Amino acid sequence: MVFGTFDGLHQGHLNLFKQARKYGDYLIVVVARDINVLKIKGHRPEKSERQRLKDVSDVKLVSLAVLGNIKDPYAVIRRYRPSAIGLGYDQDSFTKNLKENFLAIKIYRLKPYRANIYKSSKLRNQRYVRHQ
Repeated sequence: MVFGTFDGLHQGHLNLFKQARKYGDYLIVVVARDINVLKIKGHRPEKSERQRLKDVSDVKLVSLAVLGNIKDPYAVIRRYRPSAIGLGYDQDSFTKNLKENFLAIKIYRLKPYRANIYKSSKLRNQRYVRHQ
C-alpha cells in the first residue's frame, strides 16, 4: 500500500509504484482527498480527487486505487490490512505513529527517483513559470 496526492502522474510516481510492488504482488494506492491535500499542503490539487483516482487506476502496476478517508487517515489501512506499506522518501504526513499503530505491517521508506526533477511541486512550479 502506498499513499499520495498523485496530482499529474509522472515518472517519480511510477517509480514509487514499481518499488512498492517489490514488497508484494498486489498494490493498493490510496489517493489523498482534496480537502486533506488542502490541509496538508496549503493548496488544492490541480486535478479533482476523482480524476486523480482514475489516473492512478489506469496504471497497470496498480491493483486497486482507493480514496483515502477524510477524517481518519488510518481507516483505509484497517480496512484493507496490507502486509506492507511503502512511504515516499519525503512523506511525513500521518506517518508519526504508523509503526506503533500497526505492528504487524512492514513499513518501507522508498527511494527517490530523480527528486530534483520528478517531484510534483517542482513540476508544478515549472509549468507555472513556463505559462507566465
